[in-house]
Amino acid sequence: MSYCLSEILNNQGVRHREFPVTRDKIFLGHAGVAPLTRAAAQAVQDYAWEITENFQEVGDFFSNLQRTRQLASDLIQAKPEDIALIGPTALGLNLVALGIDWSVGDEVVYYPQDYPSNVYPWSDLRRKGVRPVALKPENPGQITPELVMASLSSKTKLVALSSCHYLTGYRLDYQTIGVELKKRGILFCLDSIQSLGATPIDVQFIDFLSADSHKWLLGPLGAGIFYANPALYDQFHPPLLGSWNVHSPGFVAQEEIRFHSTAQRFEIGSMNGLGIMGMKASLEIISSLGVEAIQSRLIFLHRSLRSKLQSLGWEVLSESYPESALSGIVTVRKWGSDLNEVYKKLTDAGVVVSLRWDANKNPLIRFSPHFYNLESEFDQVISILKG
Repeated sequence: MSYCLSEILNNQGVRHREFPVTRDKIFLGHAGVAPLTRAAAQAVQDYAWEITENFQEVGDFFSNLQRTRQLASDLIQAKPEDIALIGPTALGLNLVALGIDWSVGDEVVYYPQDYPSNVYPWSDLRRKGVRPVALKPENPGQITPELVMASLSSKTKLVALSSCHYLTGYRLDYQTIGVELKKRGILFCLDSIQSLGATPIDVQFIDFLSADSHKWLLGPLGAGIFYANPALYDQFHPPLLGSWNVHSPGFVAQEEIRFHSTAQRFEIGSMNGLGIMGMKASLEIISSLGVEAIQSRLIFLHRSLRSKLQSLGWEVLSESYPESALSGIVTVRKWGSDLNEVYKKLTDAGVVVSLRWDANKNPLIRFSPHFYNLESEFDQVISILKG
């Protein structure tokens, strides 16, 4: 099915049909766990019913896997054979942490106030004699190329960052960072779950990427993609082994461990069929609309919501961000207000947002609209907050 953004925004019947959550909620929590679209739910349901009368790799199963790889590769400027269909995001990040051949004294640069999935795999490398180097930005989440470059040394082996900070919504200039790291021969791993489906990503600037589909991609939990630069395959050993990623002709284990030449080398066993079918449908929506158009829509919505919240005296974290750092995330706080009560008021009114806390345990409210949200919904939110 082909999707048209203007039709979604101007035809409530289409909007309610394709995004059922809009019927009775104002969903502004896509940076958390997004609702499924009708298309994704239908794809999961159709496949589920099909396999009640047959085995789970029936019919078009493998061609659908290939179609999903193609859609995902188009989204990040890669090749289909370079896409592993695995999730969650943390699994891909751990593959990187455990698959690199570390030496005692190597350094990994990371941000300790990132989402835990992009912190623990790197801080735990201390057990291998690796030194985690913590970035300390002046403001939370605002990782700049200058800050990253200043953290490097002759022992830096990997820089591991998020494409967009989960709490503040600050979007990383990964391209500038990637260019500089390649000049120095330093590996670059990107946690892209807060960008996949919301922002264009080009893997020519990075070496590893991991992202689940359950946020901006509007897909199921536990279905995602993992990318590793194929030029690194010879020096990057998959740490998890199974029947799917190691050559096992006729399902007979071999004396020699020989990995597949494609990203299948990272898929260790049975594929998450239900999740992948749903993710395929969500990827088709994103592909049909175009991620560049989606990003433009999100930045427009960001500005609109930010302005409305500021008019009520809320402090918006993105107020001083450069244009290039804006994302679909609008995080706010109001000193002296009971944000637990504000969160409850919004929730009771059918508005889905996220209540989060910074490293100092200060509460914040995170709004994260997607392309199908309307400015009129923001006006309803403002009315609730005024009340």
